[in-house]
Amino acid sequence: MNKGEQVIEAFWHLLSKMMWLNEFKMKELLKDYKPSEVHCIEYIGKNSDSNVTRLARYFHMTTGAITKLTKKLMEKEVIESYHRQENKKELYFRLTERGEAVYEVHEKLHQEFQNRDNPIFEQIKEEDYEKILHFAEAYSGHLDEEIKKLNVKSRIKF
Repeated sequence: MNKGEQVIEAFWHLLSKMMWLNEFKMKELLKDYKPSEVHCIEYIGKNSDSNVTRLARYFHMTTGAITKLTKKLMEKEVIESYHRQENKKELYFRLTERGEAVYEVHEKLHQEFQNRDNPIFEQIKEEDYEKILHFAEAYSGHLDEEIKKLNVKSRIKF
């Protein structure tokens, strides 16, 4: 296995472990919501004037898939749609009171996970963070270019 493959495998195992470990608390406290729903709620909670296009671009999903997801969230009464005064055509989303409660639970869980993992991050030197972030940004950019090459019409373009 070459170094690149080792890095990808290491990241894959790292993310798998993190997701597995976090899943217990998430399922316990957010049992009525799928992970995709919770992350959509999180995005809408953090980004005003969220719409289908922005959600699709952020989650690398089709607009049709986002439309289905937001419809489910509206049925669960955690988000609501609205039109902006200057743009009656575009549909936007915001959290309802119930959605705000889900958002707050999710944020508290993130903080709990961050506190749990903080001891390892405190050991990392600033220059190592810079290298890790540089790699992540470069690799992400590379993957964006590969996605563009596919020119898949059902996906949002980057």
